[in-house]
Amino acid sequence: MSPIEIGLISVAAIIFLIYSGMYIPIALGSVSLVSIWLMRDNFTLSLNLLKVAVGDSAMEYSFATIPLFTFMGLIVSKAGLGRDIYEVMTMRFRKVKGGIGMATVGANAVFAAVTGSSIASASVFTKVSVPQMMAQDYNPRFAVGVVAGSSVLGMIIPPSAMLIIYSFVAEQSVGDMFLAGVIPGIMLAVFYVGAIWFMARYTPRFVGGRVVQDTEWMSRREIASKTLPTVGLITVVLGGIYTGWLTAVEAGAAGGLVALVIAMVRRSMTMKTFWEALLETGHITAAILFLITAASIYSRMLGLAGLPNQLQDLLAVNEASFWTIMILYVLLMLFLGTLLDTASIILIVVPLFLPLVEAMDMSLIWFGIITVVGAEIGLLTPPLGISCFVIKSTINDDRISLKDVFMGALPFAFVMLIALFILIEFPILSLALL
Repeated sequence: MSPIEIGLISVAAIIFLIYSGMYIPIALGSVSLVSIWLMRDNFTLSLNLLKVAVGDSAMEYSFATIPLFTFMGLIVSKAGLGRDIYEVMTMRFRKVKGGIGMATVGANAVFAAVTGSSIASASVFTKVSVPQMMAQDYNPRFAVGVVAGSSVLGMIIPPSAMLIIYSFVAEQSVGDMFLAGVIPGIMLAVFYVGAIWFMARYTPRFVGGRVVQDTEWMSRREIASKTLPTVGLITVVLGGIYTGWLTAVEAGAAGGLVALVIAMVRRSMTMKTFWEALLETGHITAAILFLITAASIYSRMLGLAGLPNQLQDLLAVNEASFWTIMILYVLLMLFLGTLLDTASIILIVVPLFLPLVEAMDMSLIWFGIITVVGAEIGLLTPPLGISCFVIKSTINDDRISLKDVFMGALPFAFVMLIALFILIEFPILSLALL
């Protein structure tokens, strides 16, 4: 078989195994192991490559960022910082048509800068934002759509687990990936606010809601007490990385410590919740590392088959332009987004396209931002749409169906697609802070 055929069959086999109920890393590893065995007719070689992949992954110092940032995000979530930021944002935007939606986007953007998890954002703001919007007669589809759309900011604005995963696959600096995600993340948040304003003005029936006239303004002291802890944490983490005082691993450790101190000062942390955070950190870390290790053997299998070089030669023969390659890449991610989660998409498609990007002399940091934004659209599209499923399971309201969540998220998925093509056209947006 040709390398192209091997690659296509391996991707199809992985998707089939995942939909058959097999755990994603096991599907990746099993297909890679069997493929190498069949290509080289040497089972010992397959086992040796697996051993090398596991060893290289386990010895990677940068992997320490995963448990540290995961722990920080869990502590921040349990400390109630998301609710505080949301209350401050709501106070500022409540008198504007669609203002609570704008407040949700703003609060999600800030919350993303201290958690890095779309799932955590979706869960937290479904509880604090959707009930308020429903109480003020907002369209249920709009209410859940805003939360679904803005929750993806958690995977773009650093610290982000997906940026960490990409940095390992592409062998790039985690710190550089974090800095590259700042402007695109803020840009996407601004686009969301603009989209909400546009919908409120030109499609008011979809938005619904009523303007509140009797909003009580918080005192400066109350605003400071609700915002300074989050601002301080962001300053420590991103400020430390941006100034060069801290590496990504050190920033994760410092952020985890500061988050723990904040939770203790606010008396929102008991020994039970602390132990739960430690256990959940272990579970999430193990799952991510297992995924990365499986992806490592998968990329080695593709290299052994010669697929990246074959794909590069095929596109060169057909004189494929930059935009042709990027449109094919985006379409592939959008298709896989309807089937797989974001991490799996990154681990499957990045090894295929990295040689092409390097051959075009494009930045792998920029390509990482394009990859994460493109893969994140899958969080909002059926049939998988993980953020939408999280919102539906969290809201526990029979008036809102899963279809309502997906339909509400659709405009925000479209906004993400526009932002993605702007980021492709203007790489400087991702590289300006480097």
